[in-house]
Amino acid sequence: MLYKILTKILWIFFKIIFRAEITGADKIPEGRPLIISPNHKSNFDPLLVSAMIKPQIHWIAKKELFAFKPLGAFIRAVGGFPVDRQNTDIKAVKTAMSLLKNNKVLGLFPEGTRVKTPDFTKPKSGVALIAHRTKATVVPIYIEGDYTPFSKMKLIVREPLDLSQMKITQSDYDEISLGILKSIYGVDENKNNIS
Repeated sequence: MLYKILTKILWIFFKIIFRAEITGADKIPEGRPLIISPNHKSNFDPLLVSAMIKPQIHWIAKKELFAFKPLGAFIRAVGGFPVDRQNTDIKAVKTAMSLLKNNKVLGLFPEGTRVKTPDFTKPKSGVALIAHRTKATVVPIYIEGDYTPFSKMKLIVREPLDLSQMKITQSDYDEISLGILKSIYGVDENKNNIS
């Protein structure tokens, strides 16, 4: 209930202040576990994506946000949970997998932190690993805009990626994660430019 109320308020806020819109929402599968995977440029990102996409998204948030207990309690109340970005956080991975195995929607930034320009040289394998092990579909999303008031913010939903039928080894995760990252940014594999 809290999540629904919050996202309705946020939808109004982003529509008025940032003229937010989403394209390709019809590409998002229904009735199956999903990993929503956007680029990450601002602290507003999870709020914007949650406001514009219908299913409840359970975001993985850096553990530092939970140090302030009221904020941590609020994040948990709307379905988020912490991750230690400096170490291999087995508990966070198990929580993510449990949610997906129960047909929930996970929110995970493949870049792991906010970035101004994409770095394709060091893809993080977490999204590919979790998606493959839980048979979840990855939904790459590009967030376009810079959150300037009354300018336009746009979510562009790319083609979903289903890893459930793919035969993947541990060594494939980095390559698949790179493909997901390039998909988010709409990189042309031949021209290597962002669209």
